[in-house]
Amino acid sequence: MSIIVKSDHQIDLMRKAGRLAAAARSLAGQMVEPGVSTQTINKEIFHFIRKSGGQPTFLGYGGFPASACISINDQVIHGIPGTRRLAEGDIVSIDVGATLNGYVGDCAATFPCGSCSEEAMRLIAVTRQSFFEGIKNARAGCRVSDISAAVQAHAEANGYSVVRDYVGHGVGAQMHEEPEVPNFGRPGHGPRLVKGMTIAVEPMINAGGWEIKVLPDGWTVLTADGSLSAHYENSILITDGEAEILTFADDI
Repeated sequence: MSIIVKSDHQIDLMRKAGRLAAAARSLAGQMVEPGVSTQTINKEIFHFIRKSGGQPTFLGYGGFPASACISINDQVIHGIPGTRRLAEGDIVSIDVGATLNGYVGDCAATFPCGSCSEEAMRLIAVTRQSFFEGIKNARAGCRVSDISAAVQAHAEANGYSVVRDYVGHGVGAQMHEEPEVPNFGRPGHGPRLVKGMTIAVEPMINAGGWEIKVLPDGWTVLTADGSLSAHYENSILITDGEAEILTFADDI
């Protein structure tokens, strides 16, 4: 599969899908409170995307059984919503995809549930900022690993580790397109970025080691050492200047 550079029309459709995904993520974040079940959040995301004219991209993707991935504390990504109820002090990563008019918006963020520890809040903040450090290099003429290296440098400078088994990716008519966008590596490697590329940059940052394990459900990814993990993702467009965040939200 080759990298797909989007036309102006396709980019307009990507913006619309991105706005829907971002709105669904915001809705989910507002629901993160002690006592709320992850399935309740998942159902609201499903209904919101559908009533907005879209389809939840994750539902049925590779057999995934829900409209959102909801991962708590030491769960890195791909947590399956269910009966578990959120508790005071949890950190909750919510990953949402919305397909609208044939194009996908993909985004994620980690939210505190009630009052969280100072360390948990710091992890959330550093993970978010590692995304913004990375996309400083998301410019035409740079290479994919220039993003990767910046994400890794910020996370590790703050004492955290970067998950290596899962990476960001191109996004468009398909949720996963070329190229892969790791969150680690040396600068100056990988495909060169060109105007019109759309990619999802998604740091997954652990408070402990970078190693992970997968539960028997085949989906839920946890830190191998039980440390906290946070996730932050946006779909972005490569332009002539600074990257445009297609899934931008003021509150996240």
